[in-house]
Amino acid sequence: MPATFMLGALAFACVPAAYLLAGAQWARRCPVAAIVLWQALGLGWGLATIGVLAGFGSAGLASDGLPGTALHAASLVRSAGGRRSDAAGLGGSLLGTHSSAHISGVAATAVDRALRLLLGTTATGRWGLVGALRLVSLAASAALLALLVWVLAAAVAAVLRARHRQRTLLGLLAHNDPKVPGALVVDHPAAAAYCVPGLRSAIVISAGALDLLDQAELAAVLAHERAHLRARHDLVLLPFTALLRAFRWSAIARAANSEVALLVEMLADDRARKFRPARELATALLRVGVSGGGQAPAGTLAAAGTAADGQLAARVTRLLRPPPVLPLPAIVAVGVLAAIVVLGPATALLLPL
Repeated sequence: MPATFMLGALAFACVPAAYLLAGAQWARRCPVAAIVLWQALGLGWGLATIGVLAGFGSAGLASDGLPGTALHAASLVRSAGGRRSDAAGLGGSLLGTHSSAHISGVAATAVDRALRLLLGTTATGRWGLVGALRLVSLAASAALLALLVWVLAAAVAAVLRARHRQRTLLGLLAHNDPKVPGALVVDHPAAAAYCVPGLRSAIVISAGALDLLDQAELAAVLAHERAHLRARHDLVLLPFTALLRAFRWSAIARAANSEVALLVEMLADDRARKFRPARELATALLRVGVSGGGQAPAGTLAAAGTAADGQLAARVTRLLRPPPVLPLPAIVAVGVLAAIVVLGPATALLLPL
């Protein structure tokens, strides 16, 4: 079971690694590298955990004296003209296919094990406690996979619904203004600036923000929101939003979502700095945040959080006193580590048990 042990070690290591990354100061120096590592940790943990459960359920397959796979046996049944179409005939085929192909990985073995247990074709001919535990482990693996897929689909659906509602409201309430070309203005006294990503993207500025910010600050805010739209930062956030929906009780899921949201805002800040002075954006963020209008509707990305949010202070400090750029060797090391975290579980799933 070397592959299963490898997957278990990787799944276990991803948790403390995520805690360390949540407090890492170097992440502010290179948000792109940190986001890539966050994504790798999330994907690697999911693959490894699913693989561990599947591997435990598949353990001991060789000791059953059943080297053949269920899929191979089914093909033999079909080639025989369907004379053994019932479950008992399939079990007999399984027991007789000693020369079939070797099962090469955790995933294939897990499928084979599930079919054998369900069809009652193990060597002992009965379920037993060990067989029941293996089936529970296989069921847990399938359930976790289904849960992760479901919450991702649910998160996508929720975001799409929220954006549809927002676009409908903007069609009724928003209008153009020469002060902010390319943006929509909503007559609301609170200062707010956000973007609605998607195929029909839009940048929204409130009337309160127009009154609060000068022209230079407005231009800096627009540059920030355009950076969000061009880079599709909403897609970067989506998996972490889905993970939080599935594990709301988890402190690390909350930390991951919050940290990636901050890094995405820093990426947009860096992009805006290339077109506007950093001080203009910093003062705009502070004014909007202090006014209490930093919150944005669901499915959108806001330029600034509220003043009570520590992320706003971190962003302003970073804009006014930029940290040194992360050295290239360190960036390469982070990229290699991210590749190992993802490719390790993926490879282990294909290794023989």
